[in-house]
Amino acid sequence: MRNPFTKTYTEAELQTFDFLRLIKFFEKLKNKEMERFLPAMHFRKYTKDEVVFFSKDPSQALYLIKKGQVHLTIDVKDNFETILEVNKGQAFGENAFLQNSKRIYTAIITSDEADLIVIPHFAIQEIFDSNPKIKAKIMTALAEFYNENNQRLFRSYRESFGFFSLRQMFE
Repeated sequence: MRNPFTKTYTEAELQTFDFLRLIKFFEKLKNKEMERFLPAMHFRKYTKDEVVFFSKDPSQALYLIKKGQVHLTIDVKDNFETILEVNKGQAFGENAFLQNSKRIYTAIITSDEADLIVIPHFAIQEIFDSNPKIKAKIMTALAEFYNENNQRLFRSYRESFGFFSLRQMFE
């Protein structure tokens, strides 16, 4: 028998929770924890070649892709080199979880159009401040995400030995 004190969610809210569960940073959150993000979510439409943010911009929001494709690029001698393609059900701008961070890549829409959910940094921080368990789960997922990126970086370095020096990372 259902507990009469258990909160029920609308079909739209349940669909949003199912979508959020696809994204690494939210996959371990319970519905009542994800619910905290609902009022902070803004839906934005973008068109092809629109820049979502530039490298070195302040990290003011996390972006979740509902529809479309985004290329994350780095500036290499006046050119944009794509480092990652992100698609539906993925997130980018993850350093918005951190305090006082700047973007390390430029995000450009590459599909004809894209529907993104935008969660502002200040809203994330308010949720973190009042919900240490949510913060712990998301920061653990962020650490795992960065660890996976480091493993890919080091594998790439081993496979292309001689083209750059890892020592430069720490200088």
